[in-house]
Amino acid sequence: MVLILLLTPISGCFGGDDSRVDAGDLQVDVESMSAGFFQTLELSASSKMSVYLPFLIKDPASGFVQNSTVLDINSGDTIAIEVLIPPRSDGIYLLLGEYGRGHWPIREADESWSTWYARGGDKGEDGLGAIRVPANNTTYDTLEVHSSVMPGGVEVVFLPSIRESTVSKDEGGVHSSGLLHGRLVYERLYEITDPTDTFDIVDGKAGYYDRWAGQGNPAYEDAALYLISEFESMGLEVVQHRYEFTDIFRVQNPEAYNVCAYKWGTEAVNEWLVFGAHFDVAPPANAVLLDPHLTGSRSYGTRVGAYDNSAGTSMVLETAKVLANFESRRTMVFCLWSGEEGGKRGSDYWTEYFIAEDNPDVTVTNYINLDMAGVNWPGGGGAPHGDPDPEIDEDGYPKDAEVWPMRVYIGPSLDHDKLNQPGMVGLSNWIGSDALGLEEQMGTLVGVNYSADTWKTDVWLDMDRPEIIVYEDTTARSDHASFQDNLGTTTIGFGGLVDGYWCYHQTCDTLEEMEDWMDTTGKGYGEENTGVANVVNSLDMITWWALMTFFHCDEKPIINAYL
Repeated sequence: MVLILLLTPISGCFGGDDSRVDAGDLQVDVESMSAGFFQTLELSASSKMSVYLPFLIKDPASGFVQNSTVLDINSGDTIAIEVLIPPRSDGIYLLLGEYGRGHWPIREADESWSTWYARGGDKGEDGLGAIRVPANNTTYDTLEVHSSVMPGGVEVVFLPSIRESTVSKDEGGVHSSGLLHGRLVYERLYEITDPTDTFDIVDGKAGYYDRWAGQGNPAYEDAALYLISEFESMGLEVVQHRYEFTDIFRVQNPEAYNVCAYKWGTEAVNEWLVFGAHFDVAPPANAVLLDPHLTGSRSYGTRVGAYDNSAGTSMVLETAKVLANFESRRTMVFCLWSGEEGGKRGSDYWTEYFIAEDNPDVTVTNYINLDMAGVNWPGGGGAPHGDPDPEIDEDGYPKDAEVWPMRVYIGPSLDHDKLNQPGMVGLSNWIGSDALGLEEQMGTLVGVNYSADTWKTDVWLDMDRPEIIVYEDTTARSDHASFQDNLGTTTIGFGGLVDGYWCYHQTCDTLEEMEDWMDTTGKGYGEENTGVANVVNSLDMITWWALMTFFHCDEKPIINAYL
């Protein structure tokens, strides 16, 4: 049995109390720390102490996931607790204080625990702290952040973790382990977009091509059956929402055919937390789909829609597969929408009629949107189209390239010059900066003193082009708008390039194209990685972000600040 302890000898005062805790008095009995898994840690103390675990934990009685706790451990006692080891960081920090302690220092939302420790946050002198809240129908106490607390210093124990895989680095092995990971999403994306020719009478492909929305379209119907089968295999209750209305006051829309899967909550069954992605792809504008690589100009329409939006569909399916094994306070809903390309028709009908009119007792607490992912950071894709050896600018990007960041967009928001949903913005930064290891890549955009028309671009450029941006958007081009407008739900979405991606809404929107776009080997910018490795990395990052957002919002929904 190996005791993995990297101890810091800093001693601090605890609000005037002369008691001291020695980091060496805590033993953690594990052989290794596996990032991306819930893992049982046995904490043994040779002196009385309290230990603050600022990470997601699992309640042994209910099975619910909870954000952080404080454990009181008597001398000679051992306590076991199940902790989610952050999937994309180097380990976890445990904070130690005197037995029964109520006030604790805490990191800023946009910094990692490593940065917090390096700047002396363990001394507890910056005024940001967390106050312990006694357990209420739960096993463990919780904590609430307060900016006016002077929590005093703590001892710190760092437990390193690793992410091991049998997959090669070039195939995405760095991000292919954990209870959820990018390689799983990549393989699901390949399954849906598999270009192998077959004798399938619907679309002639092994994958699910030609998913143009509209009831009666054989390819869409065939794909819907696939979704239903996959959700049912996870043990979820599946409902087909076709919206074939007979009410004269409701106008039937044949493009509104959604597939939704449900797992009912055990505490608040009428509070629904929804994951969503649109399953339809952009229909062709002409009878013949033309490849812009061959014609040199873009048209409209795709057969496969790997980026838009088989990627988002794959992330919803893999997230549902994981969450189906968890107990939740609120009802989990996983929806794959139709008709997004025709104007959000599927999600509009679901929110406006199925929820607002037919189920008025239901509250959608939060909505997580997954629409287009996998062609931004860390690939740096965006070299001028067709140029295999672009000139690199002083910031390390190809000159004349339409390089845009990966987007985390939040709403509703009516203004560009202030944050209207600070709760969701703060949570997004909290998750991204530490658990996902993105502190150096992230930036939060607020358009103070900028033009309403160009503020996002201007702020981004002035911030030296952060590779991942968190921001509130006053416009909505995807299904999250239906939840904001029809239900007043606070939403968060994840996506990448829109019009800047050469194959957006084109027949060349394939997984192979995504890999080519993301390949940074021998190009002189970004880390040297294959396109597959970078796509897997991107899918891993976004899917984990969505999953961890769910865990937080199941415990404590983030309510629309306008309401």
